[in-house]
Amino acid sequence: MSWLNEEPRLRKALALPTVLTAGAVLALAGTVSPAAHAASGTLGAAAADSGRYFGTAVAAGKLGDSTYSTILDREFNMITPENEMKWDTTEPSRGSFNFGPADQIVGHATAHGQRMRGHTLVWHSQLPGWVSGIRDANTLRSVMDNHITTEMTHFKGKIYAWDVVNEAFADGSTQHRSSVFQDVLGNGFIEEAFRTARAADPSAKLCYNDYNIENWTDAKTQGVYAMVKDFKSRGVPIDCVGFQSHFGAGGPPASFQTTLSNFAALGVDVQITELDIAQAPSTAYANTVRACMNVARCTGITVWGIRDSDSWRSGDNPLLFDGNGNKKPAYDAVLSALGGGGNSGGGIVSGTVYSVSNAAAGRVLDVPAGQTGNGTLLQVWDANGTAANQQWRASQNSDGSYTLTNVGSGRVLDEPGGQTGNGTRMEIWDANGGANQHWRASQNSDGSYTLINVASGRALELPGGQTANGTPVEIWDANGGANQHWNFR
Repeated sequence: MSWLNEEPRLRKALALPTVLTAGAVLALAGTVSPAAHAASGTLGAAAADSGRYFGTAVAAGKLGDSTYSTILDREFNMITPENEMKWDTTEPSRGSFNFGPADQIVGHATAHGQRMRGHTLVWHSQLPGWVSGIRDANTLRSVMDNHITTEMTHFKGKIYAWDVVNEAFADGSTQHRSSVFQDVLGNGFIEEAFRTARAADPSAKLCYNDYNIENWTDAKTQGVYAMVKDFKSRGVPIDCVGFQSHFGAGGPPASFQTTLSNFAALGVDVQITELDIAQAPSTAYANTVRACMNVARCTGITVWGIRDSDSWRSGDNPLLFDGNGNKKPAYDAVLSALGGGGNSGGGIVSGTVYSVSNAAAGRVLDVPAGQTGNGTLLQVWDANGTAANQQWRASQNSDGSYTLTNVGSGRVLDEPGGQTGNGTRMEIWDANGGANQHWRASQNSDGSYTLINVASGRALELPGGQTANGTPVEIWDANGGANQHWNFR
């Protein structure tokens, strides 16, 4: 499990290079197609092949370091400012805003085709004394809402996702930590912040971000989960949950993928937002990345720094590049786990018709003969030549996922709307573009693919040990089993 209990507090740069012009607004969505990456030999390109991003934290004061900026622009397609968007920098005194350092990072990202995560709007740390000293609820509410609105408005259209509230839960507890916001405004301050953020920039994804919430059974994890579930049930605008993932040398807990899947099933994206691992063991890094790759709604990974010398934990050498900017063994492990070299869906050609066979059963994905109506349940059956009810046309979507259309019926592989639980039976239905009809394809070492439904985050499978003709096709948490491996022929 995560073992650190503090947000990174990197030193501020004493001098900042000239601010760059922001230029064209970054695309907030859209994924570079696999064809654009050929060998997918960089972290960002390999992640983009499956519709994800791979980012890093950036300090404005280091952009003038050519080694630093060369690695940044070669490897990463998402940027998070380390300190430049935090309250003590952006509003050091009431109503007096300073966006210069953050503007420099945004300008760099725009110039190099990188997207931005905003970090962070409401946090108990790196908070100016004038804020932490407020004791009147109406005053603090006005100050918080104004800060969120002003900062988000300044960067409107340039930020993919904001960490709206950061680290609001107490360590080892389902309760909120003591902070000026909690103590003066009470539990409702988080909801207030998210509603204000939605009004300020309706197009940006709104995230809650925290540490030590990676292990599913931990009290803190359960507290955050309960909050997100409550928010979703009441229509409070929350789009994603960020897992900081500051790990010790052992890497992620065994339940990490389960945690990601369970949050995703609530209807939010999950993101690894501040990844670093003590001594950077290759296996620990690979396991972390695979957990994300196995959950369709895990939309990206950010490492907290580029070189070991840039890390807030520099003594732990926790990053993918050494102090001289050389790739460490963990880099290759991450690239492989991402599917670098074309192993993450690039082998499925959009527009091509395939027979899709299950690796465990040796039988193919089948619409029962003569049944073509909406809601027809799917099964596996012995391959029958080029029978149209066993043929599927793969079409790639803008998010990097695929829609699979049955040739015989003209309808698509569909997870019934709103049904995302383990064991849900799959069907065919008229294409509607919904996430329940989008499937991410991650290639396995045996050349097969794991198909993850974007809406549920669960894998297409045959029930364990059932391989006979007529076996139903369902979804279940990804586990790497042959019953969840599908070959496209």
